[in-house]
Amino acid sequence: MPLDFTAIDFETANSSSASACAVGLARVRDGRVVASDGWLIRPPSGHDRFFEVNIGIHGIRPADVAGADSWSDQLPRLRAFIGDDVLVAHNAGFDMTVLRRACETTGEAWPASQYVCSVQVARKTYDLASYRLPIAAAAAGHLDFAHHEATADALACAQIMIDSAARAGATDVVELAMLLGVRVPQLPVAEPIGVAIG
Repeated sequence: MPLDFTAIDFETANSSSASACAVGLARVRDGRVVASDGWLIRPPSGHDRFFEVNIGIHGIRPADVAGADSWSDQLPRLRAFIGDDVLVAHNAGFDMTVLRRACETTGEAWPASQYVCSVQVARKTYDLASYRLPIAAAAAGHLDFAHHEATADALACAQIMIDSAARAGATDVVELAMLLGVRVPQLPVAEPIGVAIG
């Protein structure tokens, strides 16, 4: 199998995991970035208050997302970009929780998806004082990007995975994870809150 995956990064409006206000994506095919995209998202109602601390991190303000698609409206575009790819994110627990919680909050479904955390991959690949995205990306040769701009972060994450796979001699993401002893969890199917299952 070739080194194919989609790197993803979310920014949030506040401390709620459902408050996605931007997404960035980078599609990798055969070990090369072949497409990237990103857009602003109007956070779900009830999760749409912007905290100053979050604004200070990513610079996105309420006025910036006023005309953006809602989580539900942008979801088909997100699904279309990702397809059936394994997802990769730097600190994947955060980004996968945003994806799942925003879907649950808005009553949207999301299919079960495999994912890999590039922080864990970086820890097994590089000897660094910190594994924050800018430092790990620099170790992969990806320098001077706009940290906390979602698409730039997704591209940086993709480069960490591409470099790590080359160093490990891995031909696909699952093989890379296996060689490094990193888990490939599955994001469970996102079900709307309050919906009975079974």
